[in-house]
Amino acid sequence: MSALDTRVAPTTTMRRTAVPKGIPLRRVIGTELRKSFDTRSGFWLLVSIAVLAVIATGAVVLFASDADQTYNSFAAAVGVPMTIILPIIAILSVTGEWSQRTGLTTFTLVPRRGQVILAKAIVSVGVGVVSIALAAAIGAVGNVVGSALAGVPTTWDLSVADLLYIVLANVLGLLVGFMLGVLLRISAAAIVAYFVYSFVLPTLSALLAGSQHWFRDLQPWVDFNFAQGALFNGTLTGEQWAQLGVTTLAWLVVPTAIGIRLVMGSEVK
Repeated sequence: MSALDTRVAPTTTMRRTAVPKGIPLRRVIGTELRKSFDTRSGFWLLVSIAVLAVIATGAVVLFASDADQTYNSFAAAVGVPMTIILPIIAILSVTGEWSQRTGLTTFTLVPRRGQVILAKAIVSVGVGVVSIALAAAIGAVGNVVGSALAGVPTTWDLSVADLLYIVLANVLGLLVGFMLGVLLRISAAAIVAYFVYSFVLPTLSALLAGSQHWFRDLQPWVDFNFAQGALFNGTLTGEQWAQLGVTTLAWLVVPTAIGIRLVMGSEVK
């Protein structure tokens, strides 16, 4: 037998390549948070919350009567811009991927679209809660200044529970904007739909309830704005919580689920 016959064939070893880990949710949240401030529209919308809160507070100080120099008055005044701006911020956080044509990049870097949508929702709610807290603080300063200028005792007529109800009401309104953004994915259409939903539908519902007795008892169970508005009035009864739950499921949860399903299967260009 020759030496060539006894030579052992060389063996090759296969290196196992490590499977890359997915991008953690906290990193996606951080990215989405930065994107909220990067665009001019997003930045100035966030700035406008503080500016409008200051203007609303100043208006109460200057024009409200001495008896109305209470924290409830200031909270109501600064709450008006919150109900308009926060849903728009949530809308733009979603529709920006399509209107600015960044969706292809975003969903290529993070293929799990559900993770991106979840991060956008968390950031929107977080920005909303911080904005509401900032507006509440501005209103508190206005309450102290306004009562001092009017020469009346400083009145804190909102409890912590009342403030939490207000925060919940505003967060639900913000999530309605988020739902419309996910469902429509076009900024202009989603913003118009939000104003129709927030101002036109409640008016029609109130007119129908005022003229039709059968709808008067049904309204709290089918009108999300009506059920949500009870949060601004303080403590809810068990029936009111049930009405809020039913309308939230019908007007918020189900449409959001449909919108997410559409986002998962839509073509991004």
